[in-house]
Amino acid sequence: MRPYTTDALPGPSAAERVRTVLARASSLSLTTTGQDYDLLGMHTVDRDGRISLHPPAGDPLTRQVAEAPHGTLACLLEFTDIAPTAARERVRARVTVSGVLSAAAVRDTDRHDHGCDHGHGGGTSGDGDGGALRLDAGWVQLRTATGSVDVPLDAYARAEADPLAVEEAAMLTHLADAHGDLVGGLVEAAGLRLPRDIVRTVPYALDSRSVTLRCEHAHGHCDLRLLFPAPARDGAEVGERIRQLLTAPRTCAHRHHTTGTH
Repeated sequence: MRPYTTDALPGPSAAERVRTVLARASSLSLTTTGQDYDLLGMHTVDRDGRISLHPPAGDPLTRQVAEAPHGTLACLLEFTDIAPTAARERVRARVTVSGVLSAAAVRDTDRHDHGCDHGHGGGTSGDGDGGALRLDAGWVQLRTATGSVDVPLDAYARAEADPLAVEEAAMLTHLADAHGDLVGGLVEAAGLRLPRDIVRTVPYALDSRSVTLRCEHAHGHCDLRLLFPAPARDGAEVGERIRQLLTAPRTCAHRHHTTGTH
């Protein structure tokens, strides 16, 4: 067992990253023809990735959908994934979803009339909410520091969010605020040749497979991704995996992945 980071590390697919970003997000930006909306705590995503919006009664977005031709409104949704810790370049990813909004009650009636109700939806998908709006997605894109990729809709629908997506922010901030010694130990355990002018190392990302540290230096930063010896299913197992990394052998050479120079 040994910690390591390399460009070839196994990681989540683009579709899984998108689903994870959506699972973490508490807000989104929505653009329609002539209107921009910032929605906080107004969306849900069911197990098939279908996005529902839940604006309050009388909201301008609801009125715009109701007044649109055929009750459908083309729109663009953007979700921004931001590191919960105070690191450089905190934006980790952006997800853009384009599609058509319509009233959920109308959509349900249409599916029932055509015998098309397949029972999709999670426990919090907004079914039964007369004010809910549902998005028929037509295009999904993931943008990260390494570039942009279009995610096929079938892959997006099949993918699942990382099991730790919702807990990540609390665990990362706890690691940064209460366990600075462990962060330093993880850097040492990696056994990598990092820039000599490192001024700070900050926990930057966490998933069930790995923890990523952002190492900041005078001319930019680099990311150190340490793969867990086995996936973690919850916070308790994350703690155990980090302890395993700290006690693993340090004799193997590894590479770090530079993510930016600013």
